[in-house]
Amino acid sequence: MSRPKIGLALGSGAARGWAHIGVIEALGEMGIVPDIVCGTSVGALVGAAHVTGRLTQLRDKIAGFTWRDIVSMLDVHVIAGGLIEGVRIEAFLAGLGIVGDIQQSPIPFAAVATDLPTGREIWLQAGPIGRAVRASIGIPGVFSPVRHDESWLLDGGLVNPVPVSLCRALGADIIVAVDLNGDVLGRRFAGQAADAAPPDGGPRREWVDSLLDQLPLSLKTQLGPLAARLLQPEPAAPGYFDVLANSLNIMQDHITRTRLAGEPPHVLLRPQLAEMNWMEFHRAREAIAEGRDCVERAASALRKYFPEARPAAG
Repeated sequence: MSRPKIGLALGSGAARGWAHIGVIEALGEMGIVPDIVCGTSVGALVGAAHVTGRLTQLRDKIAGFTWRDIVSMLDVHVIAGGLIEGVRIEAFLAGLGIVGDIQQSPIPFAAVATDLPTGREIWLQAGPIGRAVRASIGIPGVFSPVRHDESWLLDGGLVNPVPVSLCRALGADIIVAVDLNGDVLGRRFAGQAADAAPPDGGPRREWVDSLLDQLPLSLKTQLGPLAARLLQPEPAAPGYFDVLANSLNIMQDHITRTRLAGEPPHVLLRPQLAEMNWMEFHRAREAIAEGRDCVERAASALRKYFPEARPAAG
């Protein structure tokens, strides 16, 4: 009798998604190795790194991320349906060796994206893996949509934040899912947090400066003061990025709860990263550590389905 196929569903969550690395590493140390990997948004990025054998390279690279490294990957392009074109992110993936056709992956993989004209859920199971990741991470209003066949694709988190259904469709018998947004609602806005951003404004300041540099001088002069207000809102008021991030969190939380109620995984992991801002990709070490801790907290639930699982190395 063949053993059950293990599926790993990696959810959306922006910077919190680095926790997926810790989850995958801790599961591997327990002897729980997925046969199928599906990801949405940042889950697609980390999942792609895993199935191409480049997870260690990704972890080592992001462990040293700084604010400036983050900004250097944001290729501002204001006339393409979003603020960021995303070409540099695809180049970043290629530089790590996260390349090749999805169908040639040694581990079955698929990414979730959203069809912009129809709102349909799109399962990307063929074609360049870097391009699939780029489509899946396309946060609306931030990233430009990606052309795919005759349509345009956006972030998969708009329709399926934790792709349990996709894992099941690809043949998984036991599914471990990772929900990164289970505890984010109710968190403080960045403007209310004492340590929310560095004194110089961090990537937001440099990002907005890059955006302004794309504009004619007359328009730049008019919008400069407004940009400063966006970056430094009233202490009790949410800023632009707070509104955008929390709006997506609210939507994805409701979608996730509804979908998981109808198609639950066997084990649901929920890293506790509510205080991590969606753009704080420089906090990779914290997120990875919490991913590992999350697996350890769920050890008893995991052993129900994997009785031979070893303790994680910790």
